[in-house]
Amino acid sequence: MIDVSVLYGGLETPSTPHRYGRKITQIDPPEHQRMAVAKSAKERRPIVVWNLTRTCNLKCVHCYTDSEAKRYNYELSTEQCKAVLDDLADFKVPAVLFSGGEPLTRPDVFELAEYARSLGLHVVLSTNGTLIDEKIAKRFVELKFAYIGISLDSAFPAVHDEFRGVKGAYDRAMRGFRHCVDAGQKVGLRLTLTRQTCKDLGTIFDFIDREKIDRSCFYHLCPAGRGSHLIALRPEESRQAMDTIFTRSLRFVEEGKRVEVLTVDNHCDGPYLYLRMLKENHPRAQQVLEMLSWNGGGRYSSGVGISNIDFFGNVHADQFSMYRSFGNVKERKFSEIWQDTSDPVMAGLKERLDLLKGRCGSCRFKYVCGGSLRARAEMSTGDPWAADPGCYLTDEEIAGEPIILSQNNVTLDPAATGAANASGA
Repeated sequence: MIDVSVLYGGLETPSTPHRYGRKITQIDPPEHQRMAVAKSAKERRPIVVWNLTRTCNLKCVHCYTDSEAKRYNYELSTEQCKAVLDDLADFKVPAVLFSGGEPLTRPDVFELAEYARSLGLHVVLSTNGTLIDEKIAKRFVELKFAYIGISLDSAFPAVHDEFRGVKGAYDRAMRGFRHCVDAGQKVGLRLTLTRQTCKDLGTIFDFIDREKIDRSCFYHLCPAGRGSHLIALRPEESRQAMDTIFTRSLRFVEEGKRVEVLTVDNHCDGPYLYLRMLKENHPRAQQVLEMLSWNGGGRYSSGVGISNIDFFGNVHADQFSMYRSFGNVKERKFSEIWQDTSDPVMAGLKERLDLLKGRCGSCRFKYVCGGSLRARAEMSTGDPWAADPGCYLTDEEIAGEPIILSQNNVTLDPAATGAANASGA
């Protein structure tokens, strides 16, 4: 993830310590939203994206799990899930993200969330929002979910419904958003960047502002599941989308609004933001480069700081890499599977820089971007170490000697961020 609000706007968020190795000094978020300060990005335990069920009440055209409204056999039982949660707590993972399919179709989802919270785990839920009523929203608050991420493909009902494969999905998702806001639950918007969704990004930001959404994540497309047929953005389209996201994110901060905006699954967003800040003679450009370097981008993401457990218990490097399993939690503990580097791909993910090929291998931002998303490279080329085809930086922008900076903790300049924090941004 690239935290645009933190890097470009100088905002501090509950996840800043985990993502950039620095303590929060200006704000004091609720305990259940805080994430621990990491000693180094390489040493971070993985955030676990857990697809609790494959069942879903919608049929989205870009679903990476190819889920449908039916029951799937061999999913983990409640007791098996609790045993996994015990292991995750002992392993001290920073967060567990319950996903699907649609996790709210699983009858024991709140029993599992309550158990996870009793173990002190930081719990997040990713949903299409259509099943959230007042009672469920209040339950989120009672169990202290760190936040609820709701998927939205457009601020226009017909477009969203077309992507979701069910008429009325937009209206039901809107009710889900509003129930969360009314209950006082931190809620986030999740959107996959496609040629269709990028056409109305400005309207999406208007929606975020109008509906008082706390957080928004913009995902670059990874061609997995039913999303494999979607046409990826051209480089110029990706750059235009990022420019809109950067500009509107900064505007939120300047207006004194505490809205977290992140981009996901393409770490070249970091160098692109840095290059933009250089052109603007931004006073924190160098600090941002240092923070991006500390984070390491894809270098410390899939296989290191991000993991996935699917609905059947298989462990993957991330949620888009379900074509390769490193083991199953029904047979071995997640913590054992994750630390086992006997598989050459798992070993490579943990030390990938020398394995990167093509543009990624020769890029001067290799230590900052880390080769971005390996799943996209492998699905596109068959080679897990090939260049990520999602990179939209030009040959001129990536040419030169690799940028290698100190991995010491980096802090934002208080003088540069004080105005924003004082205003509650």
